[in-house]
Amino acid sequence: MHRLLPILLAVAAPLLARDARAEDTPYQLEGVEVVEHLGETVPLDLQFTDELGRAVRLGDYATGERPVLLMLGYYNCPMLCSLVLNAVVEGLKPLDWQPGVDFEMVTVSIDPTEKPELARAKKANYLEALGKPNAGDGWHFLTGEHASIKRLAEAVGFGYRYDPRQMQYAHGAVVFLLSPQGKITRYLYGIEFEPKQLRLGLTEAGEGKVGTAIDRFLLRCFHYDPDSRKYGVYVWGVMRTGGVLTVLLLGGLLLYFWRRERRA
Repeated sequence: MHRLLPILLAVAAPLLARDARAEDTPYQLEGVEVVEHLGETVPLDLQFTDELGRAVRLGDYATGERPVLLMLGYYNCPMLCSLVLNAVVEGLKPLDWQPGVDFEMVTVSIDPTEKPELARAKKANYLEALGKPNAGDGWHFLTGEHASIKRLAEAVGFGYRYDPRQMQYAHGAVVFLLSPQGKITRYLYGIEFEPKQLRLGLTEAGEGKVGTAIDRFLLRCFHYDPDSRKYGVYVWGVMRTGGVLTVLLLGGLLLYFWRRERRA
């Protein structure tokens, strides 16, 4: 049963984010709810250690240039963290965007006992799975002290709890999208991330500076649905866009017939 707990947490995370009343929460899930802090800026002065053992700051990645895809978990997680990371990899594979060029990826361990050697091994595995040249320049695997981890988790509303009996951390399945300045723009939940969801999320987080004109156009027709926790078709956006296209088409036809009549 304890092997199934991470999967249950992944399914329960969106529900916990909506209703975190202690009396309705099973004891295994107490303290692991996700409390969204949309619009708030993460503390960029937090100190961590990257996979090469170098001292870094969170602000080294949120530099004002590119959006950030942030993930919290731990490298020795027996199941859930791998599912989330695998889902991110599978969602990013079809995109023609490059970490380190179009966006940054930051994975932070919530276990203060984990060290850079483990982070480096995990990074190598996931870079091979991602299969994007030079992605290592934009995907950073960090470890840190308890104080920094706790501050970051509190800033993004990521609840977690260590279970000494199972020697595992209980936590939800969620990734965070940050603006180039480190402002929280979106939470994506689950163990499956469709390429479209990641693309729209990164486009939104990039404040229009990331993605093509088509991506920005699509963002007008899709909006984030807080109930499904996904980007869905925005009916009024589609209607508004359709109206604009109709006006342009009619205008083009009228111009064509006007010119034709003048030539005649």
